[in-house]
Amino acid sequence: MLTIETKELEISIELKRKVEMICKFACAKPTITNGNIKSIKGTNIAYVKPHIIKVNNIEYLMFDECDDIFVNGYNEKIKFKDFENHIKSHF
Repeated sequence: MLTIETKELEISIELKRKVEMICKFACAKPTITNGNIKSIKGTNIAYVKPHIIKVNNIEYLMFDECDDIFVNGYNEKIKFKDFENHIKSHF
């Protein structure tokens, strides 16, 4: 029998602070959902769900210490430095 373990990943204070500051400059309010790790007990199989930052009905998927942000899934990717401009362009 497979047992799935889920462990919540809390967003780092540094990333949360950066996101909140960028959203403040872009005059937007973010909704932050922590990511998690789902693993099958007794195996080396795991799935890491990223942190989800929702701004203006757009979901941004972020991992701690990663420079890329995925937009509404994994098809579109932007750099963290372009996050503010992306929010402003979809406001």
